[in-house]
Amino acid sequence: MKVTPLGERLLIKPIKEEKKTEGGIVLPDSAKEKPMKAEVIAIGKVEDVDLKVGDKVIFSKYAGTEIKIEDEDYIIIDASDILAKIEE
Repeated sequence: MKVTPLGERLLIKPIKEEKKTEGGIVLPDSAKEKPMKAEVIAIGKVEDVDLKVGDKVIFSKYAGTEIKIEDEDYIIIDASDILAKIEE
């Protein structure tokens, strides 16, 4: 399925990082904070934003609308809720 965001929105996929305690215990998803890093999957008609598909970004904690596509979690988010681009 192909999803194309409309207007000044982006489709992003949260990057899930495995969290462990100092003792090496892996925490379940319910005990973790919501991830704030994501990969850009698709871009709508966004102007003045230096982003492309595949870029990694940091976004506002409670921004966007969460959706599931083929059992994968995605977020449709306004371009203004993207806080930074991650350079690696």
